[in-house]
Amino acid sequence: MTAARAGERAGLPAQPGPDGGTPTQTWVDAGLQLPELDLTTCPELVVVGAHPDDETLGFGATSALLAGYGVRAQIVSATDGGAAYPELSLLRRYRLEQTRRAELRRAAAALGLYAPISLGLPDGEVALHEQRLADLLVEILDGKPAGTWCAAPWRGDGHPDHEAVGRAAAVAVEQTGAVLLEYPVSMWHWARPGDTAVPWSRAHMTRLTAAALECKQRAARCFESQFSAPILGGEPALPPAAAHRLFTVGEVAFR
Repeated sequence: MTAARAGERAGLPAQPGPDGGTPTQTWVDAGLQLPELDLTTCPELVVVGAHPDDETLGFGATSALLAGYGVRAQIVSATDGGAAYPELSLLRRYRLEQTRRAELRRAAAALGLYAPISLGLPDGEVALHEQRLADLLVEILDGKPAGTWCAAPWRGDGHPDHEAVGRAAAVAVEQTGAVLLEYPVSMWHWARPGDTAVPWSRAHMTRLTAAALECKQRAARCFESQFSAPILGGEPALPPAAAHRLFTVGEVAFR
């Protein structure tokens, strides 16, 4: 997730917490009661992210669980996340993209997944390449077992790249035998329990194990570039409070 854009939504919380988002405790106190996501119906998993770390933060523990059950699971990253720090020069942005690709490979291994596919679309401009992304996802999903899960960021997530990837994934599953699951990332920062902008009626929550959560945390720690700003005195792309929120709220998928 490129956190600089995580709040790009009209529905930002009216009284955000001190870390700039809905307080984690608000979600904890809500005690979301959602149907359990039935992992036994997944023959294979393709997890699509807009940026390296989206898949880990939004669906990483679920992916690790499925991989542990013997399900073939692989990450597809639309961009290399080069716009995480817009102030970087072109050369430093290029180096950041290479760093984030390497971080994604380490994170996939930590989750027990196959080596990821990096598509290299421009960070911050995925909507301009949406049809190309949909075509690439069709190629990836073609030949997969019927009912393969394609997990992608929710189309209402509030981040333009996340939403563009979600739309492209929706188009791709219509042309293949895949099943679309949409996982939120930015939503946990701007929404509140019961928010009418969120399709709670389609929401399912994974019953996570301690081992799966540890896999997610270990994978997230691979994204060192997002936890420390490359510019002295700058803000990290993923502040500690935002990361803590995403580790605490659990994992939800809209079906």
